[in-house]
Amino acid sequence: MVGFIVWVAGPIVASLVFSFSTWNAGGRFRFVGLENYLRMARTDKLFWKSLLVTTYYSLTSIPLTLLFAFAIAVLLNRKVIGISLFRTLLYLPSVAPSVAVAMLWLWLFNPDFGLLNYLLQLVGLPKLLWIHDEVQVIPSFILMNIWRMGGPMVIFLAALQGIPASLYEAAELDGGGWWSKLRYITLPLSTPAFFFNAVMGIISSFQVFNEAYIMTDGGPNNGSLFLVYYVYLNAFRYGRMGYASTLAWALFVVILLLTLFMFRISRNWVYYEAKGR
Repeated sequence: MVGFIVWVAGPIVASLVFSFSTWNAGGRFRFVGLENYLRMARTDKLFWKSLLVTTYYSLTSIPLTLLFAFAIAVLLNRKVIGISLFRTLLYLPSVAPSVAVAMLWLWLFNPDFGLLNYLLQLVGLPKLLWIHDEVQVIPSFILMNIWRMGGPMVIFLAALQGIPASLYEAAELDGGGWWSKLRYITLPLSTPAFFFNAVMGIISSFQVFNEAYIMTDGGPNNGSLFLVYYVYLNAFRYGRMGYASTLAWALFVVILLLTLFMFRISRNWVYYEAKGR
């Protein structure tokens, strides 16, 4: 309890108090009421830019990652020689240190001698600027996130292995093909895994920091200015701890509302075998 109060509850309450102040690191604390929140909503264009960038990344990255993770999990659910090796290799990127991953992809995304542009040239396609272009930087980060889909993939694989084989056998006796089994058995019984991965994906996609910090510094032209990175800039680069706390609480509210929304709509599409929907 002491650890929880000192390291979790205490900082949360402190950040809430700071959000109503203009306190700078090492400076004087001055209470300003809702001034920070009004400034954030009315005049801070970078806040809206960072929220737009983060939302764009989240809305695009989550569906693509879930789609690829589920497809790979379906393939890995087959009984073939060396399947354990394939599962291990595909899971490894998700547990690799994020700093090492960022340095690796910095080389892959290099517009002059990066491997990705080399592969594009082999098939006759033009080079891309990747993270060095305002339009291409978020799709580049999405590509990185898809590559690190090991976590959702394992969840999907566990869900697939929990589906009773008798259901597939009954479908085959009724003349059902692979599409019927996928549509009426695999997908419905995998919706709890989709729901869990979607919620976790929302939370993680709104907390992207390492990639922006190491690879782009929020650029080019604030094209990768994620909301968490904007909080960091205000707190530790500009020393505006009070305003950074305001941004952090805005981020918390956004994640909370999106999570509650997911739980609300889950009643309409998540199927639990024990009790139906």
